[in-house]
Amino acid sequence: MLAHSTRARPWRGLLLVAPAIVPILFVLIAGLGATILQSLGLMPLFGQPRLSFAGYAGNGDVLDATLLSLVIATASTLLAAAVGLAAALTLVGSRRGGRLLSAVAASPIPIPHLVGAASVGLMLADGGLLARWLGVPSDAWPSLVAGRWPTAVVLEYAWKESAFVALVVTAALATRVAGYHETAALLGAGRWARFRHVTLPLAGPALLASSAITFVYTLGSYEVAWLLGPAYPEPLPVMSYRLFTSTDLAARPEAMAIAVITTAISGAAALAALALLRRMAAWR
Repeated sequence: MLAHSTRARPWRGLLLVAPAIVPILFVLIAGLGATILQSLGLMPLFGQPRLSFAGYAGNGDVLDATLLSLVIATASTLLAAAVGLAAALTLVGSRRGGRLLSAVAASPIPIPHLVGAASVGLMLADGGLLARWLGVPSDAWPSLVAGRWPTAVVLEYAWKESAFVALVVTAALATRVAGYHETAALLGAGRWARFRHVTLPLAGPALLASSAITFVYTLGSYEVAWLLGPAYPEPLPVMSYRLFTSTDLAARPEAMAIAVITTAISGAAALAALALLRRMAAWR
C-alpha cells in the first residue's frame, strides 16, 4: 500500500502543475518546430518549400560565431562563478556588516544589462574613465571594447552574473554551513579541510545550477555582445538578429539555423548540468 502511494505521488504532482506546464510546452514546441522548419527551407517566406541545409553551412562565419559565443559564455561563467562563490563565502562568514555587504553584493542584480553594458563601455573604452584616471593616452590603451577579444563583454557578464551566483550560493549556505563547520572544527578539521569537505559539497549544487543558468543566458543574450563585442566575427545572437531583420528575405533560413544552433548548445549545457546535479545528489 505504501509503495503504491509513493508511486502515485509523482503523477499527482505532474497533474497539479500540468495546467501551467502544458501551455508553456505547446508554445515552446510550436516555436522551436517552426524555427527548425524555416532553417531547413520547409517553411519559406517565398517560393516553394525545399529541403536544404544551406542555412547551417552559411558562408563560413557560422563556425567563427559559434566559437566566439562559446568563448564568451564559458569565460563569463567561470569568472562569475569564481567571484560569486568568493562573495558568497564572504557574506556567510561575515559577522559584522552582513546586511551592508549583502546590499553591495546584490546591487548589480536590478541593473539592466543594457545599462551595465553602456557603463562598462564608458569605463573601459579608449579615452574612457579608466584610461583618464590612469593617465594612459588613447593610442596606448588596449582595445578592450569592440576589439579582437571580447574582453568588455566577458567583464560585463561576469560582473552582473556574479551577483546572481552569489545570491543563490549564499541562500544554499546560510542555514547549514555554520553548524557543519563547527562540527568539523570540533573533530579537528582545518580551514582547508572544512572548505573542501564541507563548504564545497554544500555549495556545489547551487553553484552548478546558477553557473548553468549563467552560461545559457550569456550564450543567447544579444544587447551586451552587440554593444561591446567585436564587429567581426559576430557572436551567434548578434548574427541571428542581423540576418533576421535583414531586408533580404533569403537570409531568413540562416538566421533560423543560427537560432537552432544556439538552442541546441543551450539544451546540451542544461542536460549536462542536470546530469552533474544528479551525480552530486548520488554522491551525497
